[in-house]
Amino acid sequence: MRYIDLPEHGGPEVMQLAEGDRPEPAAGEVLIKVEAAGINRPDVFQRMGLYPPPPGASPIMGLEVAGEIVALGEGAGRWQVGDRVCALANGGGYAEYCAVPATQCLPIPTGFSAAQAAALPETFFTVWSNVFDRAGLKPGEVLLVHGGSSGIGTTAIQLAAASGARVFATAGSDDKCAACERLGASAAINYRDADFVAAVREATDGHGADVILDMVGGDYVDRNIQLAARDGRIVNIAFLRGSRVEVDLLPLMLKRITLTGSTLRPQSAEAKAAIARALEANAWPLLSAGKIRPEVSATFPLEQVAEAHRLMESSSHIGKIVLTL
Repeated sequence: MRYIDLPEHGGPEVMQLAEGDRPEPAAGEVLIKVEAAGINRPDVFQRMGLYPPPPGASPIMGLEVAGEIVALGEGAGRWQVGDRVCALANGGGYAEYCAVPATQCLPIPTGFSAAQAAALPETFFTVWSNVFDRAGLKPGEVLLVHGGSSGIGTTAIQLAAASGARVFATAGSDDKCAACERLGASAAINYRDADFVAAVREATDGHGADVILDMVGGDYVDRNIQLAARDGRIVNIAFLRGSRVEVDLLPLMLKRITLTGSTLRPQSAEAKAAIARALEANAWPLLSAGKIRPEVSATFPLEQVAEAHRLMESSSHIGKIVLTL
């Protein structure tokens, strides 16, 4: 099979198209002939040497794929050869074939192309596990999504708005803010021009945000604490501005704030399977009914993976970037 090799760490140019053996599905796995693979920020960090794959995972980059099942390992459960699925991979997605745990597969929603389906798993698993499971967002509550125009952000806005929450977002341009509002945000704040703490407080009559989903970190940590409502929950899933900060933690006591976070890739197979079941029950009907859709900003053929990574690093895109095979 063809796949993207990473012979050394560095910039996008270090990735190379290579040929190697097709993987064989182990017990509990299925083998997918990949038609499309999503690109995610962790892929960039892995390429740079900052996010090594966990033990036992494929060294090939790529955490989400869509395509057709072509082989089954023992105990593959509900799936059959010929089924069209999208899947959260533990690695190996930048390739013509990818072996994934059967419990991390989901049917491609009605009417979806492979490119659209490949844009689903990583962001939907991340948003569901953090916003709904970990933070317990409820209908009528206020959610603030930082990085609202990212793949995670566009997913969080749509899922939260569909659940009955009131959503606010931050983004770095007027065009990105407009996209966030089109997807369901009550208002989006251009962080280059306005203070999101003041803006959300004013829009909520001083209430603040019940849940904050943050991938920025740095100075946002203290500002999130300022903005959080009583009994608020702040979830960090990345720290693009750094994870080492100095903050006054007294407001956590006074407002009973929960400050938490998580990463997805190292979680157990059982935990990922539970997220998949929750998504199929709660989010997949919305996707098949056309009530929510992944935002696919651009697609690139596999051999143009370097250009795809450059676009990811530019942060000029809105939504997801996908490789097609």
